Amino acid sequence: VKTYAIQAGRELRVIVGADKLDDQDTEKLSAEIAKKIQTDMTYPGQVKITVIRETRAVSYAK
Repeated sequence: VKTYAIQAGRELRVIVGADKLDDQDTEKLSAEIAKKIQTDMTYPGQVKITVIRETRAVSYAK
């Protein structure tokens, strides 16, 4: 799992492997993170949480 905070802390991107979560679990995870941020932190405005399921295929040609 990789996590990135961007846009001066107003956006959080969480990248997980496609084999770790299904579509419903990614929605649950983003909602759980949003709820945790709301209850545990103080911040101006809003924070956008994006969970990305990632599959990568890399090939090289020489």
